[in-house]
Amino acid sequence: MQNFTFWNPTKIIFGTDTIPQIGQETRRFGNKALLVYGKSSIKKSGIYDMVLASFQEAGIEVIEHAGVKSNPVLSHVNAGIALVKQKQIGVIVAVGGGSVIDESKAIAVGAQTDHDVWDYYLGVREVEAALPVLAVLTIAATGSEMNLVSVVTNEETQQKFNLRSPFIFPKVSILDPTVTFSVPRTYSAYGAVDAISHTIEGYFNGSDPWTPIQDRYVEGLILSIMESAERILENAEDYQGRATMMWAATLALNGLPVAGIGAMRSPNHLIAHSLGAMYDIAHGAALSIVIPGWMTYASRKAPRKFAQFAQRIFNIQEESPEKQAEKGIAALKAWFYKIGAPVSLAEGNIPEEDIERIAENTQSLARKWNVTDEYTQKTVAHILTLCR
Repeated sequence: MQNFTFWNPTKIIFGTDTIPQIGQETRRFGNKALLVYGKSSIKKSGIYDMVLASFQEAGIEVIEHAGVKSNPVLSHVNAGIALVKQKQIGVIVAVGGGSVIDESKAIAVGAQTDHDVWDYYLGVREVEAALPVLAVLTIAATGSEMNLVSVVTNEETQQKFNLRSPFIFPKVSILDPTVTFSVPRTYSAYGAVDAISHTIEGYFNGSDPWTPIQDRYVEGLILSIMESAERILENAEDYQGRATMMWAATLALNGLPVAGIGAMRSPNHLIAHSLGAMYDIAHGAALSIVIPGWMTYASRKAPRKFAQFAQRIFNIQEESPEKQAEKGIAALKAWFYKIGAPVSLAEGNIPEEDIERIAENTQSLARKWNVTDEYTQKTVAHILTLCR
């Protein structure tokens, strides 16, 4: 196990009837809030009214910033930054899924600087301050409610980049599983894939050769996500299924599963980010396309960890690690397909003739992440051929 420091300052308030606490929690950080959300879903579900009522009771002035896309874009982030500066807003409240929280974090950073916020995503500047962000989570998927990551797409350059900074940990996140009852079946499936993807990256790409604690933790999360996803898809209002999914997705990317595994890489996200930037495909859908192809590529070089995955997740046992790994990958791909996630470029409406262009697009992020030694344009193109 490698040396590590684990620190996560986000306060989690979990359970039914917890949303009315958002007003008093926000009031601790300011009395004028930017309310960030997507489109009309939080109004149809009643969450919007609950949040506004809580704000009113706490005496908080609210300025709204609606219209966040499923892949949040830089132009909308900049509009939010301008609004915060104009109205002299002191706290940001995200009501939505990971995209809404990610955009809120971006606005929080941009509001505290005169520099272009995209510079922080490019890595040419380090974050020195950010406004406080609170969240009311409505979709279980990305884990942004309890981590230091934000992902934004620059629609002009077709780059989907991430920012990591301890300044953007949400101060408080409220997780009420009942609000996810109304999440459409497709997006519930994508959320499950997204959560699994976060565990897979560290599981297969850590630099320490022996991590039994982390392995068992991740395997438990994956099994819990799969079991809860199947319950949810059978009954959208299964509280235990929704609660398990919501908490598992949060734990999958809060820093704990990768503590002690050493330096790691995130090749599935490297490729999926390009698909999102170029085709505006849902993140979970991009990942369900990429993961089986990447696993096939990586397992051919080092099959033993993939064989372990096959045995512990799908109870597959074969004579050789190569065959066992192959069957485990096929089982995961079949499970993605079973829950309604795309498992090929064609199913994601991504033209095969664009493979070289997608591979080229990955290289700017590969350079930022310092992974061009392994994930060259040629290698990425090869992986994409395995996603056909």
